[in-house]
Amino acid sequence: MTAAPQPDGQAAVVCAIGAALPPRTVSNADLTARLDTTDEWIRSRTGITRRHVAGADLSTTDLVVRAAAQALAGGEPAPVQALVVATTTPDQCCPATAPAVATRLGLTGIPAFDIAAGCTGFLYGLATAAGLIAAGTARTVLVIGADRLAALPDPGDRATVPLFGDGAGAVVLRCGSADEAGALRPVVLGSDGSGADLIRASRPGALHMDGADVFRHAVDRMSTASRQAATAAGWDLTEVDRLAPHQANSRITSFVARQLGIPDGRRLGNIAEVGNTGAASIPLLLAQTAAEGRLEPGHRTLLTAFGAGLTWGAVTLIWPDLSPARLPEGAGHDR
Repeated sequence: MTAAPQPDGQAAVVCAIGAALPPRTVSNADLTARLDTTDEWIRSRTGITRRHVAGADLSTTDLVVRAAAQALAGGEPAPVQALVVATTTPDQCCPATAPAVATRLGLTGIPAFDIAAGCTGFLYGLATAAGLIAAGTARTVLVIGADRLAALPDPGDRATVPLFGDGAGAVVLRCGSADEAGALRPVVLGSDGSGADLIRASRPGALHMDGADVFRHAVDRMSTASRQAATAAGWDLTEVDRLAPHQANSRITSFVARQLGIPDGRRLGNIAEVGNTGAASIPLLLAQTAAEGRLEPGHRTLLTAFGAGLTWGAVTLIWPDLSPARLPEGAGHDR
């Protein structure tokens, strides 16, 4: 599904960004000390060297608040009128995370709600925020993607434990003009519940993932959605300056870039230092690469993701000139 353009040339415009990572890191060496695996095995199959892992004293809500506060500190003074949290690892099933976040940020009274769409959650959140702006419900919306995925795998599963990390990323969207930098072009979203068993977790320690099928679906769905998003924006894929894919696995993102004909040098990545952070993946990637200068104002940027559900999506924008986001402590990148 492709979201319809907003009326009268209006658009949801990215005007601020923020990120948060737990201070504790777990290296491949730390994992090989307790798992039947090696650093080379992990790196060659995932591209990951370490990941940030939250302790018991750092909740999903805490990560959301930190990323959101950073985005608000670097944004425009317009008051936030709605808040959307994308997560599949809330601190509890009920109530939702977003109202508590809004209250902790001093935004009590605004609409605030959660979205669960797996690793595609942040893109679903962007589309939802754009809809709120188009409907006149809010002129400024705060969207946060956050997950604590490190606790989901069985601690002894060498195939899934190395993949996941914890983190949060946030953007502020405001009502603006469709022709300005930062304006979201039509968002492409999709789902297929027949693949629900490919990625599932009934509780922490009970993650199941069919790696081969997930790889195949991820490459196909992200590539297709990316083509659709580029077409909806009136772009040729050769015009894409930066591909910002969900950081599921470096081999997946490399294959997606290859399928799209986008040179590897234009593919943004930070999975080496943070792992797969779920719904936080794309906003974390944008914040970090913008802070490092790898994502610059004016870059034609394509975002795409795939996750449990199955869900997928893509959207394009011209990267805006934002106040530099503070790089989360200890974060790095993979080139």
